[in-house]
Amino acid sequence: MKPVQFTIFLDRDGVINKDSSEYIKNPSEFEFIDKSPEAVALLCRAGFQVIVITNQSMIGRKMAELRDLEAIFSKMKKGICRAGGIITDIFYCPHVPQDNCACRKPAPGLISAAQQKYDINLEFSCMVGDSAKDIECAINAGCAKTVLVQTGNGHAAAAALGEKGIVPDFTAPDLYAAALWIVENIR
Repeated sequence: MKPVQFTIFLDRDGVINKDSSEYIKNPSEFEFIDKSPEAVALLCRAGFQVIVITNQSMIGRKMAELRDLEAIFSKMKKGICRAGGIITDIFYCPHVPQDNCACRKPAPGLISAAQQKYDINLEFSCMVGDSAKDIECAINAGCAKTVLVQTGNGHAAAAALGEKGIVPDFTAPDLYAAALWIVENIR
């Protein structure tokens, strides 16, 4: 029987990198939030598997090509690798909200796809996000823990979640603080 590895799901925009209302459409627009690469490295050193789960409707909106998205992902992975971390995989939804797909957060499709590919036990998983959609996605998928970060849309998300009676397991000022909490509190 193989040991269970706790999986940390991370949203991208507003968690790992600075978000933009104009979307992040190419690598030159991608800018890490302070200490986010180090946060991923901290999680990896502590033995967690890190998977990115992200809505990327800029593809469906025809604002960028798939090759642009792949270049952004490459820049992100290289920056995290330089800090000593590794992203196991990236699952993304290219659709616009009107497509009503099963993969766009808050639907659980991206986490379900990761779960199937990596045989993840969701009782040993945590989602870190900056939006209500991220936290709701984690709950819809059956993740054990949720962490809301206040970077990106975190403040608005807290209010939206509160209106629905949803309380994340932890609220952190940023991904680095979230990683510290995860390392200290989740096993």
